[in-house]
Amino acid sequence: MSAQLHKTKGIVLRSVKYGETSLVVTIFTELFGIQSYMVNGVRSSSKKGSGKANYFQPTAILDLVVYHNELKNLNRIREFKWSHLYRNIFSDVRKNAVALFMVELLTKCLKQPEANPDLFHFAEDSFLHLDKASDAVTANFPLFFAIHLPVFFGFRITDNYSLQNSYLDLKEGNYEAEQPMHPYFLEGKQAEITSQLLKVMQPEELETIKLNHEFRRNLLIAFENYYALHLQDFGSLKTLPVLREILN
Repeated sequence: MSAQLHKTKGIVLRSVKYGETSLVVTIFTELFGIQSYMVNGVRSSSKKGSGKANYFQPTAILDLVVYHNELKNLNRIREFKWSHLYRNIFSDVRKNAVALFMVELLTKCLKQPEANPDLFHFAEDSFLHLDKASDAVTANFPLFFAIHLPVFFGFRITDNYSLQNSYLDLKEGNYEAEQPMHPYFLEGKQAEITSQLLKVMQPEELETIKLNHEFRRNLLIAFENYYALHLQDFGSLKTLPVLREILN
């Protein structure tokens, strides 16, 4: 079976140097889900190659022409160009830290190379919103992304919060009237804010949710636990300690 050429958008998740001049890149594509590609000659010191490796920074959104063969683990990219050029994500330390957290979370959730256009559009839209977000929105963005991403992987939290149902059971993914018998639950303000975050449909609405650094940090740890309860081999997020320092 020979490889066919396809046009697709893609979000770069990681990029690893290979040999003298090449990269092996992992890209979340709109058409084929998560894929790995060999990109030759983009790291050479010659005029032709210089600067091309920049296209493959994590979070970059590209228009691609790719060779696709389902039987291969590593395909090739024939053409690439910016689909959207960020104003801030590559240069702003805080936004970059948030974006890399989002990339790590996506990478840990994407196990199989299958198309998921709804997830792709959510991710693309999230990066574009983050790029132009205010400081207040940027600070709450990791919470927003982490709480809405599970929708696409079948373990969303049901927002049935009320004064009666005020315990968020992280194992069951919903609010309960009684305190759960296990330690994986949120209560009080953490449970209430999670419900508020679940109601946010547009990232701009995050502006109105006022939280301090300590509160955000603890809630992010709780969300990390939530993922670990629902995804096998989730482990821990390497970007989380960096994010906590930078958003302080």
